[in-house]
This record gives sequence, structure tokens and C-alpha cells, in this order.
Amino acid sequence: MHKTNLSTYNNHPFDPGGNALKRLLWFYVNAVFFKTSFIPSSGFKVFLLRLFGARIGKKVTIKPCVNIKYPWFLQIGDHTWVGENVWIDSLVMITIGANVCLSQGAILLTGSHNYKTASFNLITKSVVLEDGVWIGAGAMVNLGITAGSHAMLTAGSIATKNMEPYSIYQGNPAVKIRDREISL
Repeated sequence: MHKTNLSTYNNHPFDPGGNALKRLLWFYVNAVFFKTSFIPSSGFKVFLLRLFGARIGKKVTIKPCVNIKYPWFLQIGDHTWVGENVWIDSLVMITIGANVCLSQGAILLTGSHNYKTASFNLITKSVVLEDGVWIGAGAMVNLGITAGSHAMLTAGSIATKNMEPYSIYQGNPAVKIRDREISL
């Protein structure tokens, strides 16, 4: 039986984008302006995200203590809310539609590791949250997942498969429990 050997880890061909200086600058901007509760202004955070290459729509709300890995791999549509303590692990592209709600402590993952290799190779896949999606508090969306229009992942649930439009998912792994009906 083989054993994991992290000394052989090599994340090639992963490319984090930007250059070393841009990544270093973002590390400090993220720490000072995003991962803190001292800066409540969404407008300033949106400005900084755009400055670093994110595509951000109109009237996006970004609450305190949000962690964003690489903003140049992030697209957010109009009128979207990003709650407190959300972790956006954008190693590769994360596309978030309009009118999406990421509740407190939600996690969007684009990276993992191949547990079948001794070197624990990096695996990356994009995440797509279509318009109107709601990711509940403390819920996690795994790499490669697409949440269809107006899908909902309940609090504390973990999405390991694509979510159908207008459907509510719950559990670990999350399964569809019913349709999402939205009334006026």
C-alpha cells in the first residue's frame, strides 16, 4: 500500500493568474479591507475588486469578514448579496449571477486534492451560481458545481452535485427535497 508523500506535491499546471506582485498586493488588500469588520462599505470593496480584475455588477452588497482568494477569477451579477464570513475560494473562475444571496459563512470551493495520488495533486473546477440562487448560512458548494436558476442550498448543507433550477437542496451530500416556489 502506497502512502501520501507531500514532499512530491506539485500544483502544475495550475496558474493562479496575475503576477507575483499582484497576488502579494491582493493578499494585503484582502486582509485589510475584506477579512475585517472595520470596513463596512460595500462600495469601496466593489471598487477594490474591480481594480483587481473582478467583474462586479450594480448594487452588490459585500458584508464584513469576506475572504476572496483571487478576484480576477470572480464575476458577480447585479443586486447580489455576499454575507459575513463568506469564503470565495476562487482558484479558478467563480460566476455568480444577479440577485444571488450568499448567507453568512457560506463557502464556494474551486479547489481540492486528488487523494488517489501520493503527491496529493491539486484539482480545480469552476463554480457557477445562476441568477436568484440562495446559498444558506454555513453551506458549502464544492468545485465543479452549477446551481441552476433560483436553486437553494439550505443552511449547513453541502452541494456535491449540480442543483436543478427552482429546487431546494438539503443535507450532506445535499439532495433535492422539494421545488422552490416563489410568490409575489
